[in-house]
Amino acid sequence: MAALDHVGAQVLWAHWGGQQPAQLSLTTSQRTLFDRLARFSQPVPQAPRPTIGQRWQALGADVLQAVSHLHGFTLLLGQLLLDLVQLLRHPRRGPWRDVSGHLFHFGATALPITALVGFLIGVVLAYLSAQQLRQFGADAFIVDLLGVSLVRELGPMLAAILMAGRSGSAITAQIGVMRVTQELDAMRVMGIAPGYRLVMPRALALAVAMPLISIWTTLLALLGGMLAADVSLGISPSFFVHALPAAVDSANLALAVGKTTVFGVLIALIACHFGLRVEPNTESLGQGTTASVVTSITVVILVDALFAILFKDIGT
Repeated sequence: MAALDHVGAQVLWAHWGGQQPAQLSLTTSQRTLFDRLARFSQPVPQAPRPTIGQRWQALGADVLQAVSHLHGFTLLLGQLLLDLVQLLRHPRRGPWRDVSGHLFHFGATALPITALVGFLIGVVLAYLSAQQLRQFGADAFIVDLLGVSLVRELGPMLAAILMAGRSGSAITAQIGVMRVTQELDAMRVMGIAPGYRLVMPRALALAVAMPLISIWTTLLALLGGMLAADVSLGISPSFFVHALPAAVDSANLALAVGKTTVFGVLIALIACHFGLRVEPNTESLGQGTTASVVTSITVVILVDALFAILFKDIGT
């Protein structure tokens, strides 16, 4: 190199680990510069490896944090039940305007993205299934395969995951910003219960919106699968429509609607839980939003597996 200053030499010295390579061609000024660094630079301390005790302490801290989250979520769920009782006793005083606004934002504005994802999933599933069914001459069974898988599992799961990423993150960010700007403290000073005005309207809105979004996503997925089955297997849409009610029992639809309602309440509660735990700084807001989405998706998958085990004999 033609020229080398002290900063560049320090960068190279740190990259070399505090010692010169064995084969290195230097000019007199460059060698003087590196000799000065070798004389006055301090060795970079190595980070000590954690001991067994420190690892146990870290594990204990993680367990305590998980217990704290579970305790806070349980309190939030109990407060929601009390607020619902209060709403039933005094329905005219309920925050119905907030519920309708959240219902629009969580439901109506989510229709395009859920329709697109559902339609594409239906097309992909139909094409992949057609390749296997064609080998055994079981083309007509694609209606049973698509019907049961989309109505019972994939449709509700897709809708729940999309709503967890879209609406769950929005709820956490909204409440987190209110926490950062001290709006929650102002609400408590004015005697306004945050659970009644913030948590309950969002939980009710998602409990109503989730089954509708699930049905909408499932219908678009079936439409995509029907068109793909027509192209790949030659199964006409009229045959698909007439064979679908016989292939899918109505209990599957009832099960899907029931568990998507549970998904909606859980997503809302988890999002509100992490939003209320946000510290008054922007870094905590980002971490809380990320944790809310990840936790919501994980809980949705776990609860769906629980529903599959408990209701395995229904609709089959």
